[in-house]
Amino acid sequence: MRFVVAAALAFSLSGALVSPSLSAQSPADTGQQGPHEKLFTGRDGLIALGFTGLTIAMFPIDKSAALRLQRDRVQNRRLYNRTATAFRLLGAPVSLFTAVGLYGAGRITGHRGIAGAGLHITESMVLAGTITQAGKGLAGRARPRAFKDTLGVLPFEPDPLDFKLNRGWGKGEFQSFPSGHTTAAFAFASAFVSEVHRYKPGYTWWVGPIFYGGATLVGASRMYNNAHWASDVALGAAIGTFSGLKVVRYNRVHPSNKLDRFFLGRSEAGESQFKVTRLGWSMKW
Repeated sequence: MRFVVAAALAFSLSGALVSPSLSAQSPADTGQQGPHEKLFTGRDGLIALGFTGLTIAMFPIDKSAALRLQRDRVQNRRLYNRTATAFRLLGAPVSLFTAVGLYGAGRITGHRGIAGAGLHITESMVLAGTITQAGKGLAGRARPRAFKDTLGVLPFEPDPLDFKLNRGWGKGEFQSFPSGHTTAAFAFASAFVSEVHRYKPGYTWWVGPIFYGGATLVGASRMYNNAHWASDVALGAAIGTFSGLKVVRYNRVHPSNKLDRFFLGRSEAGESQFKVTRLGWSMKW
């Protein structure tokens, strides 16, 4: 459990440090594209490299972490079981229902900011989920629990290197890599924190650790339930984080994009940029 706590603290700290700096590169709530605004930056490359390194670093400890979490004295704790169940549900479906609920509440109350946040979080989760499902199908990695005899007769001897190309399509026991619940939780966290930073930048330093820390515990719960390896969780965190950051940033740079116009209607800033873009195209033509 010390490993789980240390991982949660590390991801919480990274959420506090990374999200504000990434979000701060976007123009503040104007809906206009900044003079140097880019969808991908050099810092993104460094963060991606860090997540890749973390995933690779987890491979050597996948087996030992799984064995430690499946010890009787850990599994027989009622508090651990209930906590793991709560965070598993938080990863899916609660996070998706919350995102859709934010969108609905914003539309009903006429608050475009809330509706937009809900829409962008939902888009982030859909994007992250699509990438994750493709990865699961292609990697065909066996889950840790696939190596435990259902009657408990055989010793638990997992093989974290049991990959097979295209084995994961439609086969749940071979859809371990990456973790879908972790992906969803980090997509929600990164998009939500980015949206909070847009409207209330001063709140980011405490919202970031809470939501990224919660997302990390979702991943830990999947390891506790013997459904995923540590490296599955690390990769899921990477996919979810980048999906959330990029969807929110894209919507800031392109406020008049088709999805926002359809689900939110045109904002004054988006309409202004849309007219300027059309005028520039006409003059160039």
